[in-house]
Amino acid sequence: MPAPNPSVISENWRARGFSCGLWTDPPGQVWEGYVHPVDELLMVVEGEVEVEMNGQVLRPAPGEEVFIPAEVTHSVRNRGRGTSRWLYGYKRG
Repeated sequence: MPAPNPSVISENWRARGFSCGLWTDPPGQVWEGYVHPVDELLMVVEGEVEVEMNGQVLRPAPGEEVFIPAEVTHSVRNRGRGTSRWLYGYKRG
C-alpha cells in the first residue's frame, strides 16, 4: 500500500470539518492520557504507532484512519525502532 498523501488527506479532512497537522515522534515517544473536548482524527503516515482508548489497543497501518470521540481518554505511542509521522485533526466548531 502506498504511503498516504498528507495534502490529499488534509483536503479531505478540512472538507469534513477537521483541522489537519503532521506530528513527528522519535522512537519510544509516548503521549499518555489525553482528553480533548472535540472529536479527533488520526492517521499514520510512516512508522509503527499504537493508539489506546477505552482499554482497546489499535495498531493502525499507514493510511488507516482512527476516529477518537470527544472526551475519550486516549494515548499514542511510537512502538517502532524509527521515527513515526502521523496526521491529527480536531473537529472545528
